[in-house]
Amino acid sequence: MAGTAEAETRNRRARGARVAAAVATVLGLVGTATACGGTSAVGGGSAVTVAVAGDPGSLSPTTALATTALAMNSFAYDTLVHLDAKGAPVPGVAEEWSATTTSATFTIRPGVTCEDGSALTAEDVAAEYNHIADPKNQSPMLGLSVPVTAVAKADKAARTVTVTTTKPAPFIVQMARLLPLVCEESLAKPASLARATNASGPYRLAEAVPGDHYTYVRRDGYSWGPDGSTGAGLPGKVVVKVVANESTAANLLMSGQINAALINGADQDRLDAAKVKYRSLEALFGQLLFNQAAGRPTADPAVRRALVSVLDLRQLGNVATGGKGGTPARAGEIAPTPCTGDTVRGNLPAHDPQEAAAALTAAGWTKSGGTWTKDGRPLTVGLDYAANQGPQVASAVELAVQQWTSFGVRATAKPTGSGSIVSVVGGGDWDIAWAPIGVTLPDQLTQFYDGPPPPKGNNFGSIANPDYRRLAAEAAARPGATGCALWDAAQAALVKHVDIAPIVNKANRYYAKGVTFEVDGSGIIPSTLRRSAD
Repeated sequence: MAGTAEAETRNRRARGARVAAAVATVLGLVGTATACGGTSAVGGGSAVTVAVAGDPGSLSPTTALATTALAMNSFAYDTLVHLDAKGAPVPGVAEEWSATTTSATFTIRPGVTCEDGSALTAEDVAAEYNHIADPKNQSPMLGLSVPVTAVAKADKAARTVTVTTTKPAPFIVQMARLLPLVCEESLAKPASLARATNASGPYRLAEAVPGDHYTYVRRDGYSWGPDGSTGAGLPGKVVVKVVANESTAANLLMSGQINAALINGADQDRLDAAKVKYRSLEALFGQLLFNQAAGRPTADPAVRRALVSVLDLRQLGNVATGGKGGTPARAGEIAPTPCTGDTVRGNLPAHDPQEAAAALTAAGWTKSGGTWTKDGRPLTVGLDYAANQGPQVASAVELAVQQWTSFGVRATAKPTGSGSIVSVVGGGDWDIAWAPIGVTLPDQLTQFYDGPPPPKGNNFGSIANPDYRRLAAEAAARPGATGCALWDAAQAALVKHVDIAPIVNKANRYYAKGVTFEVDGSGIIPSTLRRSAD
């Protein structure tokens, strides 16, 4: 029994790390068709400098899930597969594969090497799957890049790795795009890669100066990139420079001292005026999550429906994004993702305060003295949000509170200065949270919208939606994109039941000067980075 308890404790810690990672990608980036190119590429050889807003912390590939670390590790570590613009897998280190909902077999491309010269083999890949799947290693990759019940076996002669699970993993192949591959020797000492690499990808880390810069140098002989692409044409050196202030990053970009930076604030306007090119990415930026635990006013579906009906969601979205947001079509998947149906439009309650009043009245609420009450208790809610999302989000939250107050709800804005909303929604003492969640695959949302609440699970809102549970289970029984219609219906069920209320997407822009590139949810795709003539 002691061993079982210890294992459960480890599992909870790992789940907590995965929660933090998922909410860290709340503002994760979703690719769109806007180009940063338009100039001719002039090939590799020279250095490129990319700005990041903060130090990545540890770069150890089996434990690092900070957004900056993921982006940087994509330069140094390759993956079994990559995804095209439509979310379909294309070959990477795996030259071919086959899969069901509970197994996948990958054939490892010959000639792949790690930075130390050793071959990356099927045995290495199997060892990494098993390392991450072992709860004692507490890898936050478990459940994101590796199925929770995964067991991997290698066939050396056939160059294959077979991964099996006891629970359905319908996107087991797509998950592999998030698994940075290392040679087995590195698994025994993951801390050694916190500020170094044993790269399997196109670049190796040559210099690390925490808080200032990281220098990556192109590896010779690299030939196993997406769909067989090589290192030909890639810049010879990529310097990742830490620039905490966005205005400073914009100044450096304008002056040509850096080549690329993610700019989200007011500096976009002057960069646009100077016709600096960008690659735009979009993410779910605003979403209301309701606490349905027993005793909470938002456990009542009539209350949730009324609260959303009172709000002018379009107005809130405009305030939160400075008028630069868009209407969300989904509840948080980061492109490229295989399921793309619109699960939001037509499923949320319309802006109609009269309908909101009718819903509350039908549920036994009465309005007295300008306040809605039931059984002598006023309808009282708090709206929690992370203060570090900026003043525009704070203004949107205050607007929501004003609209609820005018309707007769005792509402309060509750900023958290901890930098993350996770601690609030994980603690249980909250009513409504501004909490968009970003994932890469639809089945990864189930841990947040079904199952046990914290501390045993990640269902922050204590959601119990039988339609979502049934449809998600049916979808999980179908491999890959063949289950998308069911995943879409499951997600729509959450919106219809007002378990969540997606409000607005926000375009995030990677500005570029002297370079061209493509982007995905991790940032710049290394294999597409080129120097350009501008």
